[in-house]
Amino acid sequence: MSPIDGLIIYLIHPALSILVWIVIIGIVMSWLINFNVINTHNQFVSTIYRITHAVTEPLLRPIRSVLPTLGGLDFSPIVLVLLIGFVQGYVLAELVRLF
Repeated sequence: MSPIDGLIIYLIHPALSILVWIVIIGIVMSWLINFNVINTHNQFVSTIYRITHAVTEPLLRPIRSVLPTLGGLDFSPIVLVLLIGFVQGYVLAELVRLF
């Protein structure tokens, strides 16, 4: 394995971990906004929510198009976190073993 291959693999894992946290933050913020716990008129809250939405929406949109809504609940973030966990736990581990 070349040093660049290892570097790429070891950079992808933390990036995916950060993505999982962004998804979780987006989920919690959407709940807090829907239950009127936090106010979107606050500039800081609005900025954080827009950033999490901009990062996660392109990844969640294809999952939402395939996954049916069940009683108004959106399970696409759970599916995304599971897919990221699969990539981290299996795909990256296999790439490390391969190289």
